[in-house]
Amino acid sequence: MKQVIKNVVLVHGAFADGSGWEAVFNILKKDGYTVAVVQHPETSYAEDVKFTKAVIDRQSGPVVLVGHSYGGAVITEAGNHPKVAALVYIAAFALDTGESCATIEQGLPPASKGIKPTDDGYFYIDPAVFHADFAADLPEAQAAFMAESQVLISVDSFTSPVKTPAWKSKPTWYMVATADRSINPDQERMMAKRAKAKTIEVNSSHVAYISHPNETAKLIEEAATALEEVATSAPANR
Repeated sequence: MKQVIKNVVLVHGAFADGSGWEAVFNILKKDGYTVAVVQHPETSYAEDVKFTKAVIDRQSGPVVLVGHSYGGAVITEAGNHPKVAALVYIAAFALDTGESCATIEQGLPPASKGIKPTDDGYFYIDPAVFHADFAADLPEAQAAFMAESQVLISVDSFTSPVKTPAWKSKPTWYMVATADRSINPDQERMMAKRAKAKTIEVNSSHVAYISHPNETAKLIEEAATALEEVATSAPANR
């Protein structure tokens, strides 16, 4: 029986919300995909995984699950959902068992030093360095608005460890952003390699899904199409 992957679920990262996926969303919709955007609150890792699983639940069939940045940590756990057929990481944390975003960055720190704590258990990016360190290849005015409208991420979200990495059991794709100052590009390459991900590289800041929507959508569609081909070529059950 042919398995057609036509559902895509997009998961945003820290300091952002789902609106950043708009260009990718429009490309995928135009190409015939059903696309859902998760608006998880970044209040705790468990809550963010729960919100993502709830969106996956509502899809009509197999899902390509996509995460940017901290969204990668979310899809690493939420991707164990039985409807998830493939994972796509966009400059994202593909964490292993016991790792959190905080612990893995100790080995290969990012170039940015602009992440600051609040008094009530959250992190934010200093607006003074937001453009340079998070979104350098976006127009300055757009980055300035993103800096002022950023969604703060909880310490819990950033420090909670992954228990069961879905990439160990699901086909995986990865986009490395080679000019990333928020996650070290060499760390991105390491995470992609150990996940045995089909990997591409783009000359991009951390927000590759915004600055390179065509390449991002193409990678997502490659994941969906590869799974279609596998399903179509598999022998029928007797």
